[in-house]
Amino acid sequence: MNLWTRFVISSAAATALVAALSATTLQQLTLDDMIQKSTAIVRARVTGSHSSVRGTDIYTHFQLQVLETWKSSGPATTEVAVPGGVANGIRQMVGGAPELKPGQEYVLFLWTGRSGLTQVIGLSQGLFKVSEEGSGGAVAQRPPASELMLDPSGLPVQDGPVSMQLQDLRARVLQALGAAK
Repeated sequence: MNLWTRFVISSAAATALVAALSATTLQQLTLDDMIQKSTAIVRARVTGSHSSVRGTDIYTHFQLQVLETWKSSGPATTEVAVPGGVANGIRQMVGGAPELKPGQEYVLFLWTGRSGLTQVIGLSQGLFKVSEEGSGGAVAQRPPASELMLDPSGLPVQDGPVSMQLQDLRARVLQALGAAK
């Protein structure tokens, strides 16, 4: 093997390694997992956002107008941090990070860590967009995650979209929480 061929193979291997290191892998969470592991579950409307830097990470902080609280371990959450965004002229993108839009209503499954930072549990898995669909009332939907997902045993699984009536999602959350008591 000549020097040029070795260089091309080494470069390709290094590129593949860097791509693999920057990829996001998610543990697939069931709805029941998210209900139990969340520190708060709210129906809220996004009212604004700002960015911040924590160490080497950029976060976009979304302000929430909480419309309903389905689960809470403290005062109503009024802000959620999403990894990625633009700060100090630098853009950082994080695969699997949920996308929130000002004025849009969502059901958010939230988790607050010891640092006090509140985030959407399971990245995009814990964010359901609420929209009015015909005469059936509001619908909560989430598209399938495009990132690699693993089941609890570590095997790859295919994620699927989730769509249900908002009233059915609320009832399922409240029923699961009632059963947990």
